[in-house]
Amino acid sequence: MSVIYRIKLPGPAILGEGKPENQNHAIIFSRGEGLQTIDMNQDNYMEEALKMRNLLEEFLTKHDGVRHPSILGLREHIFTGSVSSLAWFMSNQETSFVTIGQRLLANPLRVRFHYGHPDVFDRLFHLTRGGVSKASKVINLSEDIFAGFNSTLREGNVTHHEYIQVGKGRDVGLNQISMFEAKIANGNGEQTLSRDIYRLGHRFDFFRMMSCYFTTVGFYFSTLTHYYGRTLLHGGAKYRSTGRGFVVFHAKFADNYRLYSRSHFVKGLEMMLLLVVYQIFGSAYRGVLAYLLITISMWFMVGTWLFAPFLFNPSGFEWQKIVDDWTDWNKWINNIGGIGVPAEKSWESWWEEEQEHLRHSGKRGIVVEILLSLRFFIYQYGLVYHLTITERTKNFLVYGVSWLVIFLILFVMKTISVGRRKFSASFQLMFRLIKGLIFMTFIAIIVILITLAHMTIQDIIVCILAFMPTGWGMLLIAQACKPVVHRAGFWGSVRTLARGYEIVMGLLLFTPVAFLAWFPFVSEFQTRMLFNQAFSRGLQISRILGGHRKDRSSRNKE
Repeated sequence: MSVIYRIKLPGPAILGEGKPENQNHAIIFSRGEGLQTIDMNQDNYMEEALKMRNLLEEFLTKHDGVRHPSILGLREHIFTGSVSSLAWFMSNQETSFVTIGQRLLANPLRVRFHYGHPDVFDRLFHLTRGGVSKASKVINLSEDIFAGFNSTLREGNVTHHEYIQVGKGRDVGLNQISMFEAKIANGNGEQTLSRDIYRLGHRFDFFRMMSCYFTTVGFYFSTLTHYYGRTLLHGGAKYRSTGRGFVVFHAKFADNYRLYSRSHFVKGLEMMLLLVVYQIFGSAYRGVLAYLLITISMWFMVGTWLFAPFLFNPSGFEWQKIVDDWTDWNKWINNIGGIGVPAEKSWESWWEEEQEHLRHSGKRGIVVEILLSLRFFIYQYGLVYHLTITERTKNFLVYGVSWLVIFLILFVMKTISVGRRKFSASFQLMFRLIKGLIFMTFIAIIVILITLAHMTIQDIIVCILAFMPTGWGMLLIAQACKPVVHRAGFWGSVRTLARGYEIVMGLLLFTPVAFLAWFPFVSEFQTRMLFNQAFSRGLQISRILGGHRKDRSSRNKE
């Protein structure tokens, strides 16, 4: 093959989001007056194709008595619901949305937009009004709904028809579903900042405006607040690949930790801390039964936030998988990051990526982040005055002494870290003596406080509940002020402290899962609960075959 002409492009070939750019580019190669958008994970049926002629006739009907439709909305048939219980839940959720939900949005609310495929567009209407998608980077992360915004703003009419349907394969794994929901929440955060929502809010009447709010950005403001709030405060939303493959696989502990750490695990542990403090010092409900009846829903939420990713993880309680996950977790948490090291290989790289949104934030976002982090200091302020040794005084000096103790603990941790780096290789005996001396000093201080100041076991627990959140709040503030901390030379200490917190959180999450994995019936029960009978039987057979392969390989080695 010989090169006859070579063309050098003046810049990147793809300027915006890839998917909507492809859609708008493909319009010019289409024919006719109707344009249907079909995704690659969708299917169609012969009997449904016979209804297409009837559907196209809907373009000639004025459904609102004023305008012809610009988008004909179709329902979807989710055919992946039989794979697992999660797929069944997702299928029912999507089925309710594409039937009852979109029917109500179209009439009487009149705020149905384009929510993806397989709607049929009036090709000439949209060809002359900006296309079927908006492709600007970041702001049009959820590109489909902007076609509905665009059509409604230009006096189009979006309808919904349920006598025709198109098959669709949805996500079947918990991680895939979570990534999809995170992407949608990020997209709604960007929609809140877009001029399209601003114009719709100004041009709708009051009732239509409220309907639009509670069915778009308002819904995510009330539910998926983590990703929505992060995008709203700091921007920088990006497309999240959900990997909608028809595959059910075991997700490693490190993978689940990376995906749910900031959105679920941290918030679940914070809620658990508040519930424990309320149980210890709360005065409204002294009885255990009354406390449980009042807080059972919150404890259930804490349990689902912390352990649902492991409960719905295939083979999540199989002992050999647990051992492999622990080995992978230790390797990941201790690996050193750097240039070219992906987040899947090193905790340091993942930790730096988790702060990426702060780089896009302005001064207002940084100030809000710092103000939100101050709540952990309020926990400390409230708890230090409930110690036995401080119950007789409410002097502010007690709070100052608590900060002195925190800085002393951080100084000791920094000393041990520096000693490990400098003396652990050449002067092991000296390093061990220093660690032993620090440990004996700590024990002596505890004994003195117990004997002289009448410190109790409850006081020790309260100190842990007070100081652990304070350290986490200091970490969040240091991350928000990274340039200042970096110039001051404390960024290495912040990273070390953050690694310690991640290890503690990992142990708190991994220990109950490993304990349940000791009992073989837990794994069998989980598999039968999650998947249909055929898949469960296939999984059991694969385990047997895998065991035979291991036996053969061990015999060959011998």
